[in-house]
Amino acid sequence: MDTSKNNNKKAAEDKDLLLPKKPFRTHGGVHVDHMKNTAEVASEEIPTPKKVIISMQQHIGAACEPIVKKGDKVTVGQLIADSTSFMCAPIHSGVSGEVTNIGTIIMPNGAEIKTIEIETDGKQTVCPDIEPPVVTNADELYAAVRKSGLVGLGGAGFPVSIKLNFSPDKQVDTLVINGAECEPYLTADYREMMEYPEDIIEGTRFVMETLGLKRAIIGIEGNKPFAIRRLDEIIKERSLGDRMCVLKLGTSYPHGAEKVLIKACTNRAVPVGKIPADAGCVVLNITSVSFIAKYVRTGMPLVSKRITVDGSAISQPKNVIAPIGTMIADIAEFCGGFKQEPKKVLMGGPMMGTALYTLDYPIIKQNNGLIFMGQKEADDVKPSDCIRCGRCVAACPMLLTPVNIQHLVEKRDVQGLNDLCVMSCMECGCCGFSCPARRPLVQYLRMGKSIVKSGR
Repeated sequence: MDTSKNNNKKAAEDKDLLLPKKPFRTHGGVHVDHMKNTAEVASEEIPTPKKVIISMQQHIGAACEPIVKKGDKVTVGQLIADSTSFMCAPIHSGVSGEVTNIGTIIMPNGAEIKTIEIETDGKQTVCPDIEPPVVTNADELYAAVRKSGLVGLGGAGFPVSIKLNFSPDKQVDTLVINGAECEPYLTADYREMMEYPEDIIEGTRFVMETLGLKRAIIGIEGNKPFAIRRLDEIIKERSLGDRMCVLKLGTSYPHGAEKVLIKACTNRAVPVGKIPADAGCVVLNITSVSFIAKYVRTGMPLVSKRITVDGSAISQPKNVIAPIGTMIADIAEFCGGFKQEPKKVLMGGPMMGTALYTLDYPIIKQNNGLIFMGQKEADDVKPSDCIRCGRCVAACPMLLTPVNIQHLVEKRDVQGLNDLCVMSCMECGCCGFSCPARRPLVQYLRMGKSIVKSGR
């Protein structure tokens, strides 16, 4: 009897670890215009800017502290800032030159953060300490990825080393690679798939085998057929098809959200208040895993970023590779300047991006897009009264009730907000996008989360 139960349990586990042939059903989401105008525009490296300003807040978690001072000479790849905090990733210089100032900058959220200003010398001298890391086990992978300064390159900016440092009791068996890139306009990840597909597969294989995971699933939306085909070919060429697959996802937003992607790829649900490891998964962005392959090969830390530059106000939409800390004004100039005055500038995509108050602001590690919107795109629609249609509820991937949460925010009802799980909101914007009354629901949800955090 016991043997029969064990056999049944093993059969269920084996079935759970099969590579999926099609995505599993997810809840909610919306269909947005793709507007992938730069999909077939090859990446271009911006000429070394005259100066960079590197923010000490490059990711979710604690800000770093400068370890260089005014007057110091720096080289490409040199460590210039770090922190002893667990939730942190070190910062390296993407240029060679001289530190001209340790200053501050006002972040889009109003926080004042330290910066390192570097006047470049145009030589791009590489730091002599750069060397490939030795990685033979999970602990060494964690240490190497932390040393590289890698954060999630899909926009979330979570320090990747922490994702890889899960406890054994989590029973993680699946690596999920996020290649959805479901935000309108953004094509930076797609260009990585087209330009460095071998590194994506090698990085996926390397992480999977080093962590001892049983399978890897690369989720890519179906509007990227050339990338899907190329990655499939490489998997077959390397005889990895028994442990790794490319899964063609539907083209609905937000397939790139971690919890939605896990459900679509594995049919597993991440419990409320938990992390992907609690569902047996590690999730990495597709450009992040490609970077790991490059870093293990070269030892060069994260010092530059590919950014999609688009929108009706920019003259020449492009995919631009720029050193971390390059000023947005310099990137706009590299793209031919403006053909009309930008009325709104977004760092990121139009669904989850952050509006900027100035072009005199540097790019950071988690930037994947700059959208320069003209008057027509940026025009705000005046909200009207809620008609109780329920579309925001149907659209929410996290099964929340945004309309009810709005009322609790207005009453500052902490207990009620907790009861409706407001902290589960990932601020994807599906509720506001689907609302016919154009209610600012995402803003209310953000306020609700702030109210719960402050307790009042």
